Amino acid sequence: MEELLLQIADALRYPVYVLAFAALAAVTFEAGTFGVELVRRRRRDLVRLERAAEEARAALERGDPGAAQVALLLVATDTQMAQTLRAMVGEWGAPGAPDRVAKRLADFDLRALRRLERTRLLVRAGPGLGLMGTLIPLSPALAALGEGDVRELAEGLRVAFGITVIGILVGMVAFCLSLVRDRMYAQDHSDLEYVAAVLFDERPVGELVTS
Repeated sequence: MEELLLQIADALRYPVYVLAFAALAAVTFEAGTFGVELVRRRRRDLVRLERAAEEARAALERGDPGAAQVALLLVATDTQMAQTLRAMVGEWGAPGAPDRVAKRLADFDLRALRRLERTRLLVRAGPGLGLMGTLIPLSPALAALGEGDVRELAEGLRVAFGITVIGILVGMVAFCLSLVRDRMYAQDHSDLEYVAAVLFDERPVGELVTS
């Protein structure tokens, strides 16, 4: 039984190494896309959002949905938000539009959760792979120690500690990305709710501006 366990652990060694490096590549990619998201959100402010929503409402009341889309896309922070804003403009004036807009907002939330799941998975997978990558080489390293082969012991420990560092790094970066993205996507949803409230308010646009 012990020999079988050792064989299974040894067979998992290289798959674990490959997965650990894949997790490192994935979190590096996510960090890059996160940087792009931050740059896009630097231009966000409440005044621009209010002005864009009011201009879009006025354009829709004039019968110009194209101008409404242009006004709203200026405050979109990513393609998902832009698609939702276009859908809102398309629903304006249609029967049952508020209910369909609520469904669009729920779908936006689900897409945001799907994006968060990638980094949330890495938060757990990174340290888990790091721990497996640490323990698997220790068995042959300890066996080498028993045989007096200090060189093989040192090599095994170097590999084990290197994989541990990679796993912890992946988990830490992924946790930070998930934490900040959660707040950012909640802010996007809040902005969309505000735009929907302005577009589908029954009051004339002049009253919305002055109120």
